[in-house]
Amino acid sequence: MKLVAYIRVSTAGQVSDGYGLSVQEKAVRAWAKAHGHKIVHMVREEGVSGAKDAVDRPGLSEALLMIQEKTAEGLLIPRLDRLARAVTVQEATLMYVWRHGGNVFTADAGEVLADDPDDPMRTAMREMAGVFAGLERRMIVKRMRDGRAAKAAAGKKAVGAYAYGTHGQGEGRDRDAAPNPAETAARARILELRAAGTSYRGIAEQLDTEGLKPRRAAKWSAMVVRSICQKAELT
Repeated sequence: MKLVAYIRVSTAGQVSDGYGLSVQEKAVRAWAKAHGHKIVHMVREEGVSGAKDAVDRPGLSEALLMIQEKTAEGLLIPRLDRLARAVTVQEATLMYVWRHGGNVFTADAGEVLADDPDDPMRTAMREMAGVFAGLERRMIVKRMRDGRAAKAAAGKKAVGAYAYGTHGQGEGRDRDAAPNPAETAARARILELRAAGTSYRGIAEQLDTEGLKPRRAAKWSAMVVRSICQKAELT
């Protein structure tokens, strides 16, 4: 059977369960090969919540269109919660595929059988799995929010990137900003040059000459130097 494979990660999901796109792709390809199916297209959707409707997920819309246009005979996903983390979205998507004559398969459990009026338990069990997937997502969000609140209450850094010259140190709620030895010298040099009246552009050029590196870019820019100086003034 010709299948369109759909794999997805959201920011929270990727961090919490380690089930990244490469792992998902490996799973669906292995399942398709083992069961004699051909993946005609692989749809990857990154940073997209499973709570969104298909219309708000370009990748999922693309996969469903292939089912509708008969360029694929079925939809293959690593597991059901990659399709959706909201039971309403899950059920609407499954119904769409079945309505257009397609089949749905998951790499962890095989075919997701269409509803059967003589077997209402089949539908109920699938819907309950969807409900618990949604609950898991909301619990993850709540734990993250509670953790940030607890860190903020303890006077620790709770959100946002660490300022230049610092990095994260510690685990969980004990993680906080700490001096970054690789950046501390550069930050001190920036402030020294600025105090001497050097322009932001001049500081950037001097740092490059001295071999002091910015966090991400290959060379310093006046804008990055300016940002570091402004943040230093606020502390």
